[in-house]
Amino acid sequence: MDFSATVILAGLIVTLLWLFRVKNKSNYKLPPGPTALPVIGNLPQLQKDAPFKSFFKFSETYGPVMTFYLGWQRTIVLVGYDAVKEALVDQADDFTGRGPLPFLMKATKGYGLGISNGERWRQLRRFTLTTLRDFGMGRKGMEEWIQEESTHLRARIDTFKAKPFDPTFLLSCTVSNVICALVFGERFDYDDKQFLNLLSIIADVLRFNSSPKGQMYNIFPWLMEHLPGQQHKVFAQIEELRGFVKTKIQEHKETLDPSSPRDFIDSCCFTIEKDIPTSEFQFENLVATVLNLFLAGTETTSSTIRYALSVLIKYPSIQEKMQQEIDNVIGQNRGPNMEDRKSLPFTDAVIHEVQRFLDIVPLSLPHYALQDVSFRGYTIPKDTIIIPLLHSVLKEEKQWETPWSFNPKHFLDQNGNFSKNPAFLPFSAGKRACVGESLARMELFIFMVSLLQRFNFSCTEGPDSINLVPEFSGFANLPRRDLIIATTR
Repeated sequence: MDFSATVILAGLIVTLLWLFRVKNKSNYKLPPGPTALPVIGNLPQLQKDAPFKSFFKFSETYGPVMTFYLGWQRTIVLVGYDAVKEALVDQADDFTGRGPLPFLMKATKGYGLGISNGERWRQLRRFTLTTLRDFGMGRKGMEEWIQEESTHLRARIDTFKAKPFDPTFLLSCTVSNVICALVFGERFDYDDKQFLNLLSIIADVLRFNSSPKGQMYNIFPWLMEHLPGQQHKVFAQIEELRGFVKTKIQEHKETLDPSSPRDFIDSCCFTIEKDIPTSEFQFENLVATVLNLFLAGTETTSSTIRYALSVLIKYPSIQEKMQQEIDNVIGQNRGPNMEDRKSLPFTDAVIHEVQRFLDIVPLSLPHYALQDVSFRGYTIPKDTIIIPLLHSVLKEEKQWETPWSFNPKHFLDQNGNFSKNPAFLPFSAGKRACVGESLARMELFIFMVSLLQRFNFSCTEGPDSINLVPEFSGFANLPRRDLIIATTR
């Protein structure tokens, strides 16, 4: 049989398998959605550089619960606050599953908090939340760490002497040092070459995941493994990160004092040494969970702060109003603390609006049907990927007065007091919500207020040169890298 005949036969077989698979699922009442093609599904109908926008647009035709096929993978997309809340909060137990994303499965070898399900997930999440709180997350001790780190940040910015600089890696160092204090029990100097290399790797990993190639890896991993491309470099870089984490774990083991745990790794090592047969605390889960915390605790928060500075440069009147409020409440002689937040409603509103407008994880992390799930009269079959479209919640017109404009009034009442909005879900919701939410909120507030106390932010080309449209949009919306000027007030 010649090559062309082989290709045709293979195509026919694949098509028949596809048709059989679709027919076999006809007993389920699936949500509506566009017609899918064999093998590639609905991929040609999605905007490759921002698929979440396509999902949002399709909901105008098919409603808030839709079926798509991303390659072979059946996917249910939930659109709008009502559908997302009903799934993740009201039916939380049905939607606790995490999708086995091929990229994360390979990066973590299937271990760790981020990708796990069932008893492993329950044990790791409970332990992680408890341990992080024990070491100060969301409490006074963590507040003091962030305040101390903010002094290092301001001192480094002072060295630029009002000349343009790229704040990307400086902010990554600052934010990462907070999670490093929790996880590793230490902070790193801003000039530490190994630390800077690790932060560069984290940025590369997030950019790859937000690129069309990164999305293709999650859809056709078996194909991408055999093609040349950046994915191989990224996985080699992840092995560097894993090597760093393993070295730190070994250092902790050699100096471990069970009576006095110093940080998250110490607590994990002590639990592992108990050697409980039913425990999920073993070496690979520790490595992967530390990797989860290190990555998640670095890039998303630092990118949000970087985006906030671009917003304030673009809208200098907002920057000025925030500084006036901060000066009136705190002054210049002491640093901010979390108690100040209730007295800084406009500042708090701006920070919330930055998160809403940036929409940093528009697709959320995919959920997964661990068994057949009934939802709104439909059946979501077992092994179906579920995407709670956070983009649609943060940009929903019935929830926000001007969803496509930057508007701090979204979080202020008529009297100028801070006002919560239940559709503010940048950290997702339910039992799979971000474990570091309280830490991220604290970092955003203290770092932003501390910076505005000391500096005026601008750029050489003026406010109109700032483009708030993200540079990359995929798994994450990553802001553009602008050169900024920080002038001492």
